[in-house]
Amino acid sequence: MKINLNADIGEGFGAYDIGNDTDLVTIIQSASVACGFHAGDANTMHHLAMLAKKGGVSLGVHPGFNDLWGFGRRKIEMDPKDLELMVAYQIGALQAMARYAGLPVTHLKPHGALNNMAAVREDYALAIGRAIQTVDPDIIYVALTGSQMEKAARTLGLKLAREGFADRAYDDDGNLTSRSISGSVYKDPEKALAQCLSMVKDGCLTSRHGNRVPVAVETICVHGDEPTAVALARHVRQGLEAAGCRIVTIPEMLN
Repeated sequence: MKINLNADIGEGFGAYDIGNDTDLVTIIQSASVACGFHAGDANTMHHLAMLAKKGGVSLGVHPGFNDLWGFGRRKIEMDPKDLELMVAYQIGALQAMARYAGLPVTHLKPHGALNNMAAVREDYALAIGRAIQTVDPDIIYVALTGSQMEKAARTLGLKLAREGFADRAYDDDGNLTSRSISGSVYKDPEKALAQCLSMVKDGCLTSRHGNRVPVAVETICVHGDEPTAVALARHVRQGLEAAGCRIVTIPEMLN
């Protein structure tokens, strides 16, 4: 078996750091980097590109709404064409910084509220896909399994990596439980590992209501902005490897 571990990183801004990116990059195999809208700036993108090169980690775009104040976790209604251009802009920003490290940008994973909205809205999911298709159709669309984003990737003929989450609770419909609900973010490494093993080995997970939800995943996310991220990610990786999983980059998962 093989699986990818990814984390959303580079989510500081200016003088402010969020998460322990330096340690996370030694555990994960793919990094999704904030590109200046919900977080991040030129310096953080450059720094993460150089860390990714050093660690042999594949580098991806983590586009979000233009919402620094809300960390991209507030829903924004906008014209899908405006959204498409906003995502394309962020792809270009990371591509520029990745050139300093001599790395390609291999994947794109939407952030926060954009990810949640695109999971259920066809117009948003397709707008993100069209941005990929126009800027670089070799970029892999990372999409919540079973979501409108997965459907959009297939409709547009894009490369697809279906994503599960180690540290998030799920609802019965396969979507992530809102962060406003207590217990929606897992802090316990054992609980996160159990969910990962269930997704990878059994093709399912258990919703917060106790129901079985079928899933198919090529990549599993650990959120880098949580204080428990490094310990949780390390435990998840060690547990997956002990179960016979080889941890690879997102591009390697599709080969």
